[in-house]
Amino acid sequence: MSALIIFGLFVLLMGTGMPISIALGLTVLTFVFTLTSIPVDIVAQKLFTGIEKFEIMAIPFFILAGNFLTHGGVARRLINFATSLIGHWHGGLGLAGVLACALFAAVSGSSPATVVAIGSIILPAMQAQGFPPRFGAGVVTTSGALGILIPPSIVMVMYAVATTGMQMTGPSGERVTSASIGQLFIAGVVPGLMLAFILGLTTWYRAWKNGYPRLPRASLAERWTAFRDSVWGLLLIVIVMGGIYAGMFTPTEAAAVAAVYAFIIAVFVYKDMSLKDVPRVLLSSASMSAMLLYIISNAALFSFLMTNENIPQAMTQWMVDLGLGPIGFLLVVNLLLLMAGNVMEPSSIVLIMAPILTPVAVRLGIDPLHFGIMIVVNMEVGMCHPPVGLNLYVASGITKMGISELTVAVMPWLLAMLVFLAIVTYIPAVSLFLPRLMGM
Repeated sequence: MSALIIFGLFVLLMGTGMPISIALGLTVLTFVFTLTSIPVDIVAQKLFTGIEKFEIMAIPFFILAGNFLTHGGVARRLINFATSLIGHWHGGLGLAGVLACALFAAVSGSSPATVVAIGSIILPAMQAQGFPPRFGAGVVTTSGALGILIPPSIVMVMYAVATTGMQMTGPSGERVTSASIGQLFIAGVVPGLMLAFILGLTTWYRAWKNGYPRLPRASLAERWTAFRDSVWGLLLIVIVMGGIYAGMFTPTEAAAVAAVYAFIIAVFVYKDMSLKDVPRVLLSSASMSAMLLYIISNAALFSFLMTNENIPQAMTQWMVDLGLGPIGFLLVVNLLLLMAGNVMEPSSIVLIMAPILTPVAVRLGIDPLHFGIMIVVNMEVGMCHPPVGLNLYVASGITKMGISELTVAVMPWLLAMLVFLAIVTYIPAVSLFLPRLMGM
């Protein structure tokens, strides 16, 4: 009954058009004041302690690094490098867009930032070459989603923050720990590369079938020049991922290093950004970080209420008693998350759903690392379909196309992403192979 009241009130408040973060907070306050004896000062404490975790500091730093890279000329150089490698294949610029999105995703951690950085440069070039606008929009909108699957990823940080410290038990009653940021990052490598390949294959097939333009094959000298120009951006991948797994710094410290490095190459190496532009980038990053941190603090408050009412434990037992089994449970979770993606943005979904669903998954014998990657892939799909797909709105601003037209444009790639979601869901080795190989 408590769960029905809490979720019913939350849905009701959201239905009024209220921002999700405020709806979360008001749901908790209403329930606490009317149906519990929890002291009010506990609510204030939980709002602040919800964002006291060290791992959360990675979020504003990754956002800042992504903004420096977006405005600092890194995206243009990555596109040139990708074009020199595969631009001579069918749909050359489209394939280069997929590869450039994958490379930029490996340094930014944000899906909308990837769409803006790559799309604003490559889409005009594709139209000038004679590609249909819908083709280019479909490529960039869906490939930009790689920003939250290929590490580093802000959504992975959100999942780790939402599940850290949870008391979870496996099918035999053994204690199971939640997935760390470092584990999630390494688990996202193989799925990220696999999805990039699937999106690239879809792009190539449609280009080959429709006879879309190809670029002349680049010479070895041209490829070397493109690589040399982009190497400072590519080095960020080595610094962040290499530093984490070599034990030089934690993921949070890696985010800070990435922000400083991105600032240096944008202002002093590539010189595509002047010092007078830095305050604008800092303000934009602070605004986005404040929005996410406000959602996190209210989600932490919501999670506290759920735990206090023993709702996760009750839902876990209820799901186990239904006898769904891992296969049925994962199918239900996918449907639930895809439906949630119709009305909520990824950060809110992860922060609300992960603390509830992860203990159930663990109780059914599902690895929390595999489950986390599955949730991230669901968030990718959600960012590419209406009505609240962030990538659609970002791409709409670049292409000047309506959301309905963009929805039609992304459909072939979206179907490919759904096939990939099924693969990730039911073949755990896709997510767990690399972490196990590295002894994680």
